[in-house]
Amino acid sequence: MESAPLEFSLPNAAVGPDPFSLADLSSDVRFVVLFFQRDHYCTNCRSQVQAVAERVAAFRTRDAEPVSVVPEPLDRVAEWQAEYDLPYPLLADSEASVADAYDQPVRFGLLGDLSDFLGRMPRVVVVDRSGADSEAVYTYSGRSTFDRPEIDELLDVIDEHRTAGGDPPPAE
Repeated sequence: MESAPLEFSLPNAAVGPDPFSLADLSSDVRFVVLFFQRDHYCTNCRSQVQAVAERVAAFRTRDAEPVSVVPEPLDRVAEWQAEYDLPYPLLADSEASVADAYDQPVRFGLLGDLSDFLGRMPRVVVVDRSGADSEAVYTYSGRSTFDRPEIDELLDVIDEHRTAGGDPPPAE
């Protein structure tokens, strides 16, 4: 599909390496599912991180690591971790540089650029790290704060790419 930028480093408020980089993940992690959130106040984002936490074992059974990226400073992202105790990386992208590198959509033009609350939409990118170069094998760009892929849809995408690469289906 498209080459994914490997080299980024962001502060991590939850489990995993801190600072976090895709390159620092274990070689056992074939897929990284990046959830680009809207902002600290977004109730749909908060619901999504909790739903992913409830299904983290299903991701890991598939050699996949979910990672949420929030375009906020570390102290605000740490509030989510204190409230939800997420069992996967939760990254602070205060400048939204990684979100921009992964083409997280922003609505309302210049006004949306000035305010993440008004303009930043959710995006999910599944990165396959199995080749010589990591590759984004799936992207989903939300058109509203409610427009997000279902977790089962993401797990199906991972399963399709696992079996296409010769890996057996996960044992759940």
